[in-house]
Amino acid sequence: MANRARIYRQPKTAMQSGTAGTQVWVLDFEPSDQRHPDPLMGWIGSSDTQTQVRLRFDTADEARIYAEQAGLIVEIELPNERTIKPKVYADNFKFGRTDNWTH
Repeated sequence: MANRARIYRQPKTAMQSGTAGTQVWVLDFEPSDQRHPDPLMGWIGSSDTQTQVRLRFDTADEARIYAEQAGLIVEIELPNERTIKPKVYADNFKFGRTDNWTH
């Protein structure tokens, strides 16, 4: 049985407005074993240690080549590109402004 993996570009967190750390491509392994609660502590775990491994690459091609050499079945998720609308702060105070003042 071949291992499966997922290659994607890490999205930005909701707590930041910048794009730092989002240019890296990540290879995550799909779990091959079920997770189950530990009878003593109740923590959830499994015997699969590959789910703890997260590999980072500069490009999607590097990650794909690594996956092919390792014999992984890989799924590549392409990122949604953001469209940024440029705004000018001075337009808030422009004479003849048509929008209502908000505060």
